[in-house]
Amino acid sequence: MPAQRCEWPKSQLMIEYHDGEWGVPSHDDRHLFEHLVLEGAQAGLSWELILKKREGYRRAFANYDLKKIAAFDDAKVDALILDAGIVRNRVKIRSAVTNAQAVLNVQTEFGSLHTYLWALVGGSPRQNAWKKPAELPAITPDSERISKELMKRGFKFVGPTGVYAFMQSCGMVNDHVVSCFRHGAIKTMSASS
Repeated sequence: MPAQRCEWPKSQLMIEYHDGEWGVPSHDDRHLFEHLVLEGAQAGLSWELILKKREGYRRAFANYDLKKIAAFDDAKVDALILDAGIVRNRVKIRSAVTNAQAVLNVQTEFGSLHTYLWALVGGSPRQNAWKKPAELPAITPDSERISKELMKRGFKFVGPTGVYAFMQSCGMVNDHVVSCFRHGAIKTMSASS
């Protein structure tokens, strides 16, 4: 009998993402920043489209080297607008540069991005117990609060909906439905993270 999973992953790409990454607690600054960039790029688009462009983003954004991205100038942004491997939206591209600069400031102040972000959720993932996909919220009080905190620090494309999707993807919340085979595995992983 095949494993039961959340209903949303339909394609092989989405299944692989769901089964291997979604909800896994991340404490790696590069991975966290990658998801901030991807969630910002996803605004108004499908997550599957963004996953298809994921390698393009890694190439275009120097494998998420914060110092390199923070130094991107107008000429580099103009070049990225022509890159079909990413979402060619000037505002979203510039937001990645601005966010890299903001992350560097956070790292200076807090030592790391993960220290800062995880402190905002009390240091451990929230373990939800949704029975049906319809129960999952798009925004939570935590995502609204974190969105405001990030905006105060100069981050862009970090509205409460995008922040909640970021929290889900990086394991700050376990939003696998309880019948999904990943729910218990993520819960166990979260206890040791």
